[in-house]
Amino acid sequence: MEEKKDHIIQEGKWTFDGDVTEVFDDMLERSIPQYQLMRETCLDLAKEYVKPITTIVDLGCSRGEALAGLIKRFGAYNHYLGIEISDPMIEASKKRFSGWIENGYVNIRKFDLRTGYPTVLASVTLAVLTIQFIPIEYRLRILRDIYNSTGVGGCFIMVEKVIGNSADIDETMTKLYLQMKLDNGYSQEEIDRKKLSLEGALVPVTAKWNEEMLRMSGWSQVDCFWRWMNFGGWIALK
Repeated sequence: MEEKKDHIIQEGKWTFDGDVTEVFDDMLERSIPQYQLMRETCLDLAKEYVKPITTIVDLGCSRGEALAGLIKRFGAYNHYLGIEISDPMIEASKKRFSGWIENGYVNIRKFDLRTGYPTVLASVTLAVLTIQFIPIEYRLRILRDIYNSTGVGGCFIMVEKVIGNSADIDETMTKLYLQMKLDNGYSQEEIDRKKLSLEGALVPVTAKWNEEMLRMSGWSQVDCFWRWMNFGGWIALK
């Protein structure tokens, strides 16, 4: 079956609807710099901190790509919890992991992190391009909830879009990022319309601000493991 290409142009505020879900893999490949490297690095780091008979959590699991690699590696030695707010994404993840769900190892839950946090004790929690879609006023509390729900020796892996430390630097990084999208086959209209629909839905902060929030949440060891212009990834240890 031919992979569906992303040419989504949404009217109004951005939503992860059925159309986006169908082309999501292609969207990420062409929209996120060094996408495969970033995914592989998250997986390699997570493997180092997974403990047997614990839960691995993916916040904003979308179609389940991050969980898939961990399930392949650790299988029935662990339990897996995917948190998602989009019904089409939940449906796609449940279909993908149907056998694991039936056997009680995987749980895909609809949960709005603005309203609280699931009761869980995790060895590894991932939030790959997720926190950026949550209003800023909720983020510190959510990061604290993740810390409180992580066992000693566990880790939190977070990947975010970020803004530069100054307007000039941010303008340059954004220019290079938009050129990357043009090089990957997006039209200028598609880029402009997506940017407009994401305004207010995706709200990035600086890399420094993300690190400060992690430390304020209780994480004593925080380091950046990946950075490309206006995207970054961090690992925090408990």
